[in-house]
Amino acid sequence: MTVLSDKSIIKLIANKEIIIEPFKETNLTPNGYDLTVSEIEIPNGEKTSKGKLRIPPNHRFAISTKEIISCGQNHCAQLWLRTSWARKGLICSFGKIDSGFKGNLTLLGLNSSEDEVNIEIGNTFAQIVFEKLSTPADELYSDRSGNYQNQKGITWSKE
Repeated sequence: MTVLSDKSIIKLIANKEIIIEPFKETNLTPNGYDLTVSEIEIPNGEKTSKGKLRIPPNHRFAISTKEIISCGQNHCAQLWLRTSWARKGLICSFGKIDSGFKGNLTLLGLNSSEDEVNIEIGNTFAQIVFEKLSTPADELYSDRSGNYQNQKGITWSKE
């Protein structure tokens, strides 16, 4: 697999082979794109899509991205926590975004620090890094399971 550069990402968006909506050029990085926070939720606790939310120490949380992402049949993507959040004590576990997925992303994390961490709506939170597959996928995510296809907002496990 090959990691796509900023130039390749722009070209693929123009050709509609991958989708990032809305797209802000200021969020483009040399080899990815910074995703922004649209909604934040603490399980069995607070939830907001305005302002900010304080994540207490040792609490799980979920974030929904503002952006709708789509990987076509030739691409997949990885997610990486922005290091500024890791430096504050946040730990996140991200899955691979499959070829053929389309929707907002739900990102899950834990505040491992001893202090509250404020997360504000509109902050950049994670970087998406697109990769080119060695061959087009035989079956896209939408054809295999598609459990989270076209998800909007925070989506907890469906199992």
